[in-house]
Amino acid sequence: MDRERLARRNQRMAAALRKPSPKHHLRNLLLTLLARAPVSPRAADANRLLIIRPDHLGDMLLTTPAIRAIKNERPALSIHVLCGDTSAELLANFDDIDQVLTLPFPGFGRGAAVGANAYLLTLQSARKLRRVGYDCAIIMRPDHWWGALLAKLAGIRQRIGYNLPGVAPFLTAAQTFKHQHVVEQNLRLAEAFTGIARRREPQLDLPIRAQDHESIEAQLADCGLPSGAPFICIHPGSGAVSKIWRAEKWAAVADRLAQELDAEIIFTGTAGEQAIIDEIGARMNGAVISMAGSTSVGQLAALYRRALVVLGPDSGAMHIGSAVQTPTVALFGPADPVEFAPWGDPRRQAVVTAPIACRPCRILDWRADNLEYHPCVRDISVERVLLAVRQVLGGNGRPIG
Repeated sequence: MDRERLARRNQRMAAALRKPSPKHHLRNLLLTLLARAPVSPRAADANRLLIIRPDHLGDMLLTTPAIRAIKNERPALSIHVLCGDTSAELLANFDDIDQVLTLPFPGFGRGAAVGANAYLLTLQSARKLRRVGYDCAIIMRPDHWWGALLAKLAGIRQRIGYNLPGVAPFLTAAQTFKHQHVVEQNLRLAEAFTGIARRREPQLDLPIRAQDHESIEAQLADCGLPSGAPFICIHPGSGAVSKIWRAEKWAAVADRLAQELDAEIIFTGTAGEQAIIDEIGARMNGAVISMAGSTSVGQLAALYRRALVVLGPDSGAMHIGSAVQTPTVALFGPADPVEFAPWGDPRRQAVVTAPIACRPCRILDWRADNLEYHPCVRDISVERVLLAVRQVLGGNGRPIG
């Protein structure tokens, strides 16, 4: 099938998948009725804020500029963040956050509650939040109706979020949703809470602890890299199969960069992504160094801070790279870079895409369809990635090619 016909096919399929099903309409109707049920407000500390963000690592990191903006305007405010287990380690590095609470949010991660258990978890969690007592909650994920329901049941007086179906009925201050970067979306909710427009351009910054710097230096030495030796990080894995680039293309990029920049290549990822790295390594001419599964979030940040550049598909790793001010080259396919591109100067944080009209479809799970029909990432050429590396290293590294 030619790319034009394929794009039209995928656009039709994506539109059908995005269309709310009768089940979703019924759920939203029931949520609207549930939102009208009286819930006694909890006498709460007016100086304590709850931020609810159920997403994974990258989304949580993109929330931190909004948290920092709130703290700058209300330094005496006690900010609590309710997040998933995978984000807790990340947030421990931020002094602006006073308390991190974790929850196995329904729909996020293995072992999360589903069906009736999800509603039981809402009631159980609401009772716990009531005991703490919050005057306000911000539901940072725009479509997170479960978090909005939780805030209502917890008796939180003020509830801020976006006016999307299923969410808006539970809010006391519903904001108009706009198609913009997630950092901007989060900041708009922060401004709705403080009542003060931002005073400066938002910065994404991930603090790194001294022990994480020291640990990475020791790991680099164990890998045979002397202090100060140049290296490039490639994080080839991602949470969706449709985002994965071809192993032979990663191998070609790795060999070319190692030769032209006289730098080592270090692969990162989870322990479960080692198989992807092995597949790439089998096609490389040069040495393969893998730290997959051997770094904490803080150590990964320290590693990326030392790298010349970080490359990979759209994932939390790319956001960590940009947050430690290292140039990144992110390969985007189904996800929308308008919302999820690494935050920062585009001259240092590059996005590479393939010219196919159905991109971005915003559908990450195409398991019910043949993956060959969704080549938006796999079609990206080696030369386009190398060109992006050359651009982000302008003035900071030797030219490639």
